[in-house]
Amino acid sequence: MSHRLAECFQNARREKRTIFCPFLTAGYPRLEFLPPLLLALQESGAGCVEMGFPFSDPIADGPVIQESYRVALERGATVEKILGAVRRARDGGLRIPLLAMASFSILFRYGTEDFAGACANAGVDGLILPDLPLEEAPPVVRTIGIRGLAASLLIAPGTDCARRARIAELCTGFVYYLSVSGITGERSALPPDIVSNLAQLRKLTDRPVCVGFGISQPRQVRGLKGLADGVIVGSAIIRRLTEESARPAPNYAQTVREFSAALAAELREA
Repeated sequence: MSHRLAECFQNARREKRTIFCPFLTAGYPRLEFLPPLLLALQESGAGCVEMGFPFSDPIADGPVIQESYRVALERGATVEKILGAVRRARDGGLRIPLLAMASFSILFRYGTEDFAGACANAGVDGLILPDLPLEEAPPVVRTIGIRGLAASLLIAPGTDCARRARIAELCTGFVYYLSVSGITGERSALPPDIVSNLAQLRKLTDRPVCVGFGISQPRQVRGLKGLADGVIVGSAIIRRLTEESARPAPNYAQTVREFSAALAAELREA
């Protein structure tokens, strides 16, 4: 695990805190906004940020994030340009860990070692690999680890106990637990079995566990406090960026800062 990411989770566990992990689509609404958006999330109290590399055929993403990917690609977002924006954010004072969610098709196209090296050199701390099959994961995890990046794989609610343990063992960053099966998107309520599923994961691994998919409301974030090491929110943030785009003078950084701060506060309050 990268130093920044390891320190983030170690400090949170020592202080008995659950961290807030917002998601951004790299290049949405436009690539030039990525550095100020990342810095705005840091200012809001985010513990780390998940950044999605836009991909033309996303598997697990719902319509809100799918559309943001389409727009980002249409407006010229590429791996090289995205990583250049990450460097500018680091030069501009971004200190918190940054995780890149990338389809394995992107790694395959660039070469896993080259892609991981480019990400590490730009200031990315780890990769989230949403569509990498467990059976093919070990050499990929080893390769990106050589380049200094942490790896996070996904565990769905329906994954059996033995397979959960094997996936968790490969996670060198955190275990990404899906609160619901299916695709990303805002939901009015989280499933009741999330508590028992997280408890089971805690018995299987001592890796940090972050929960994503479907989380969008303060009460949902608050309900996961103490149950998970981190709470990931994506579609709700992207939707607000889309709504802000319709304003005569959009202020994207302020929009994400205010929304993220409100959710992060739910994890700090007693």
